[in-house]
Amino acid sequence: MNVSYFIAKRLATSKKYKNSVSAPIIKIAIAAVAISVIMMLVSVATGLGLQEKIRDKITSFNGHIVVSNFDNNQSEITLEPLSTQQNFYPNFTEVPEVTAVHPFATKAGVVRTEKSFEGIVFKGVDKDYQWNYLADYLSEGKLPEYKAEGMTNEVLISGYLANRLELKVGDKLETYFLRNQEAEMPNVRSFTIVGIYDSGFPQFDETFVIGDLKHVQRLNKWQQDEVGGFELFINDFTQIDAVADKVYSHIPSTLNSEPISTKYFHIFDWLKLFDFNIYIIVGLMILVAVINMVVALLVLILERTQMIGILKALGASNWSIRKIFVYNATYIVLIGLVIGNIIGLGLLLIQKYFGIITLDPTQYYVKEAPVQISLFYILLINVILVVISYIIMLLPSVLITKISPVKSIKFQ
Repeated sequence: MNVSYFIAKRLATSKKYKNSVSAPIIKIAIAAVAISVIMMLVSVATGLGLQEKIRDKITSFNGHIVVSNFDNNQSEITLEPLSTQQNFYPNFTEVPEVTAVHPFATKAGVVRTEKSFEGIVFKGVDKDYQWNYLADYLSEGKLPEYKAEGMTNEVLISGYLANRLELKVGDKLETYFLRNQEAEMPNVRSFTIVGIYDSGFPQFDETFVIGDLKHVQRLNKWQQDEVGGFELFINDFTQIDAVADKVYSHIPSTLNSEPISTKYFHIFDWLKLFDFNIYIIVGLMILVAVINMVVALLVLILERTQMIGILKALGASNWSIRKIFVYNATYIVLIGLVIGNIIGLGLLLIQKYFGIITLDPTQYYVKEAPVQISLFYILLINVILVVISYIIMLLPSVLITKISPVKSIKFQ
């Protein structure tokens, strides 16, 4: 049986075989596998990249979980203060998944210039604020620097507001804040623009001006230990809902913990559609690759019918002959995988570092198609394709058991 196996393998890889009718079919099968791999890699990498990029942008302006009074829950403006004398601040030891806790407060205002005016939400943060989350979106200037003592007038505004108000880095930002009593004249504060950010997220770019928390405390006549709420950052976004529930169980009953997946549920529901699209694309590409491999294997079997009859006459078992064709088909799959991975990863790296493909930020919240290259998903795609192809290829090879040695030797 070993002799017949090597004879068949020699025949199957001979020059005559390579120049046979099945040669174009084999090339098409290899191309189909390669294209399928490319499409799967691109769809998974861009889908995951877009989800991660949008998630990071929302996190940059809100944290992963917001702890605040119930009265502040349905508004971007913090109305009622809460004390910083909490058991979870500055370190949330009861919930180890929480890596950082930052106080904040927001207040509505109007920015006015000689030519225009815009409504804004002034977000006050403290000296320990994690500016690294916003550093990636800084387009001009620098990030503000706040100190424990004293009050700083440095603020960060968006490129959208800067263009609308015709302002630039170094300009003054005259802002009007309403007092608690409507009849009173508004409070006026003059800030200095030290940086301009561009997140591509209209909900934030059209609204937020980021400045010193002490300004909001003074405008609202709050004490130094009173803030609007706390932004919590966690170490694993996939566990955000479970961590939010855990946080809720360790804070006072007068406070609420709201994950950003709930606060911006419409965006995260939209992002979940990308998972469905990825599954559809991967499924279709696997189907295309498998169909082409089955066709190629059937052509190989039909073309080598006479050889199969000779091997059976020499005493080769059906299974040993089936393995020869399955091995050859597997070899074709592996060639397609290598070509597909090289081209697919090459395209993804080009997009990652050069951003050739651009998107409409008003629709996708990003200017360039983001890419997340995950070794786990790359290996998973390759393994799934090999396993499914190998299993499916066993089905057409059953045709070999139906071939009669006497008739097949005469087969032309």
